[in-house]
Amino acid sequence: MLTAFARAFRTPDLRKKLLFTLGIIVVYRVGTHIPIPGVNYKAVQTCVTEASGNQGLFGLVNMFSGGALLQITIFALGIMPYITASIILQLLTVVIPRLEALKKEGQSGTAKITQYTRYLTVALAILQGTGLVATARTGALFNGCTAAPSIVPDQSIFTTITMVICMTAGTCVVMWLGELITDRGIGNGMSILMFISIAATFPSALWAIKKSGTLADGWIEFGTVILVGLVMVALVVFVEQAQRRIPVQYAKRMIGRRSYGGTSTYIPLKVNQAGVIPVIFASSLLYIPALVAQFAGGDSEWKRWVTANLTKGTHPVYITLYFLLIVFFAFFYVAISFNPEEVADNMKKYGGFIPGIRAGRPTAEYLSYVLNRITWPGSLYLGLIALVPTMALAGFGASQNFPFGGTSILIIVGVGLETVKQIESQLQQRNYEGFLR
Repeated sequence: MLTAFARAFRTPDLRKKLLFTLGIIVVYRVGTHIPIPGVNYKAVQTCVTEASGNQGLFGLVNMFSGGALLQITIFALGIMPYITASIILQLLTVVIPRLEALKKEGQSGTAKITQYTRYLTVALAILQGTGLVATARTGALFNGCTAAPSIVPDQSIFTTITMVICMTAGTCVVMWLGELITDRGIGNGMSILMFISIAATFPSALWAIKKSGTLADGWIEFGTVILVGLVMVALVVFVEQAQRRIPVQYAKRMIGRRSYGGTSTYIPLKVNQAGVIPVIFASSLLYIPALVAQFAGGDSEWKRWVTANLTKGTHPVYITLYFLLIVFFAFFYVAISFNPEEVADNMKKYGGFIPGIRAGRPTAEYLSYVLNRITWPGSLYLGLIALVPTMALAGFGASQNFPFGGTSILIIVGVGLETVKQIESQLQQRNYEGFLR
């Protein structure tokens, strides 16, 4: 990886792309520290200090925004509205025939779906911004903080609308910055911004572990956490790179005087075909009842049960539901993202077949069988990765949203591997261009 970056910096055009990407990252990080109008900055800092390590329901979203959510800055919503919009559009593509037809149209259809994603991102940003401002006004953003009611001193309609507009505009700017990295930088813009947001919370979280430690002034706990993190990253890299390669043979065809086909290739089926999506789905779904209970009035039985069982990441009920939801969403996402019948039809159309398997329906059944067998270890791996670090690091005083948790490790490793592949492919393409010239 370091060799790829060193070679990229020695290449003039790639060096410009890397420096441009670094510049966009600096702008993004500066924006996460600019508070929006109408917020009492001193009261926010007081509550953030008091709530350190106990971020509650908003910890996951705060991690994805690089700590900007609890600071109530212009980039407080971060990349989450765009991620949510992308996932919704991807799910709707399976349900709505019009979107499925656009997806099959190629580049023009993809551009149209991207435009719909932008519109949905703005709508979600307005909705989430309104919820965040309402939460900050009531003081529920920081439970137990004495300065929480004074975070928004002026609670007039004009101030509220101004705050929502600023947050929505900030989300649009983040989306634009991500697309700039994709077009003029090294690519994968949205993923890189997500990577930076999560990585930005690492230093403070690690230092909090050191400060709360008791052995050798906290350095033993600090070193142990670093070692655990490195082991988990190595495990994730190993599994993320693992795949089942299904051999495909293409029959030789004669068209005129030319011979086509006769080549051998393979279909790569990753062990973790769903990526980090099931973990995000499960986390979001488990936050809904706790969020409803937080804003619900009274002291009903269901509210007490939710508060006791679904607000602590170390509770047995929470752990069990979290694990089961991850396994379920892993199978669900693989089922909607990989269509064995479509793959089998495309292979049959171009004269391809799996050795020993008849083309058509038997090929689709074989692909479904292999995919289900692979998804089981992949889903169990996701559940263990999401839970083991959280439970192991809880003994060192880390919160349930500690950066070395499952979601952050999966995203950081996945984006890191994809970025290195992007750089290597551009280096390889440049070498080919130089050879042809």
